[in-house]
Amino acid sequence: MRDYFISKFKWQLILLTAGIIAIALHFLLKFQSPQFAQWPLLFIIFLGSGPLIGQILKKLYQRVIGADILAVISIIAAFILGEYLACVLVILMLAGGQALEAFALKRASKVLEELAQRMPTSARRKRGNHIEDIDFSEIRVGDLIVIPPHQTSPVDGIVVEGQGFMDESYLTGEPYSVAKAPGTSVLSGSINGETLLIIRAEKLPQDSRYARIIKVMEDAEQKRPRIRRLGDQLGALFAPISLLIAGIAWIYTGDPLRFLSVLVIATPCPLLIAIPVALISSISLAARRGIIISDPIVLERLPTCTTAIFDKTGTLTYGQPVLTEIITAPNFNQNDILLKVASLERYSTHPLAQAIIRAAEDAHMNFIAAHNIQEKPGGGLIGVVDKSAIFITGRQKALALQPELKDLLPLSSSGLECVVLINNKYAATFRFRDIPKADSYSFVNHLGPFHAFKKIMLVSGDRESEVAYLAKKLAITETLSSQSPEQKLELVRAEVLKAPTLFMGDGINDAPALRAATVGIAFGQPSAVTREAAGAVVMKNTLSKVDELLHLSKNLRVIALQSAVGGMALSFIGMAFAAYGALSPVSGALLQQAIDLLAILNALRLTWNDKISIDLPEH
Repeated sequence: MRDYFISKFKWQLILLTAGIIAIALHFLLKFQSPQFAQWPLLFIIFLGSGPLIGQILKKLYQRVIGADILAVISIIAAFILGEYLACVLVILMLAGGQALEAFALKRASKVLEELAQRMPTSARRKRGNHIEDIDFSEIRVGDLIVIPPHQTSPVDGIVVEGQGFMDESYLTGEPYSVAKAPGTSVLSGSINGETLLIIRAEKLPQDSRYARIIKVMEDAEQKRPRIRRLGDQLGALFAPISLLIAGIAWIYTGDPLRFLSVLVIATPCPLLIAIPVALISSISLAARRGIIISDPIVLERLPTCTTAIFDKTGTLTYGQPVLTEIITAPNFNQNDILLKVASLERYSTHPLAQAIIRAAEDAHMNFIAAHNIQEKPGGGLIGVVDKSAIFITGRQKALALQPELKDLLPLSSSGLECVVLINNKYAATFRFRDIPKADSYSFVNHLGPFHAFKKIMLVSGDRESEVAYLAKKLAITETLSSQSPEQKLELVRAEVLKAPTLFMGDGINDAPALRAATVGIAFGQPSAVTREAAGAVVMKNTLSKVDELLHLSKNLRVIALQSAVGGMALSFIGMAFAAYGALSPVSGALLQQAIDLLAILNALRLTWNDKISIDLPEH
């Protein structure tokens, strides 16, 4: 894609340079040797008109009819009428417009080039006490990779040695460094800080996050022409109206130059250039903000969506249990129980263990030693902490062992829970929830007032009690629980028939629904299946990024229409003056070039920003 931009840009620059020289020679010869004055112009006409007209005729053959048909008619009419200077100016207009488009798209696509340049081509692998330099492609899963200070991580991995900070701003959009210690994850493309880190490669380089971003960006740019549909629709209206104005001016005045002047001002229409420039600008800005547009049509469709459907786990919630309540028995201290249980849970593989450990860490507790640890699947966790025998298990298992606990245990809740026995006595019940993200409530409840969504639904494969709990927290009234992927798919298909629908999810089970929705948005680091199904991927698992995408799509639509419709309006004003006889073909061509330049500069405004204004505070 980059090579295409460069070659196209170079050819148009050569044509522009030759055209300017030809025009200068034309005026020089006009005074010195008038009989040869037209020769430089004819040279440019034969040099430049063929490729340009060929491109347009190819589109006509493909039945793509737009405003650029006016260019062919203008060039032919100017040549027949002997207005060679006007003919050359039209050719230069087309060449200049295409050169500006190629330059603008190359500038807007610079983020992709920067992404590729940031990726290291080699790595340092540790084997035993030996460190060797290897090619980037030789990295294998499980290799120990040394990342020196200020170097870029070539692969996704887990820190095994060293502590420090890494800059992930280019991947997540966040301006601060992220602490790294043994056990924490490292993203490919992140830049190491002041200390050396050793990571264990968790993925191959081509499967790591940074490589996936580059691949999705390349795919998005290959799909760029699809957004031209709006330009073609506007062009299909603009071209016949322009021809009608030109024809009326010729018939009414009997002057064919009026016909030519009108067409010259209508050629080329700014909408042919402004819309794709605005699109690539938006894709680049989104990438810088950690949002990968895998299908550019998302940016066109998103502002039209009025129904939003959310998956639950990992979309509106964090996707992991959180300790929300500790109900203690009489004569037991809550902090003492949490410390002992967390100290024991450090040796457990149970999904709830990490929630208990995080709660203790958040309370700044210092763990104590645990001994005689035993854990059997379905049997609970047993160990000795600070001379106390700790037994952590489920409600049913505890009641089976000690039926008398029935009167001591609190009423069963709809969420997850575990029962703690200390020295064979009931001590506490720990309760857990997959709690909403910090920005879930504000995001969900601003969709209607700020983005004109009329229907909001929560659809999940989780239990009805969990879905109802979350829906109440977020004030969502329409919910469906225990939904299979097939049921989600049918629901989304039904909603799409009623109104444009946005579906948001993060799991493989969401892939069919993501594909069927008008717009599908995947979160976090989704699987390859989910990523292919979604039109956009929000790399940081936060809903504020979706708000950025909503605003970006609105901005794109506004700026594209400003450039296209505004340029058309200015062209119509110029056509009116040309039809009246106030503008010659040459002056009309110069005026249209100025209109094109304004349209492209307006479309480029999206590339001059590094941040997208949103309604919500970022979390």
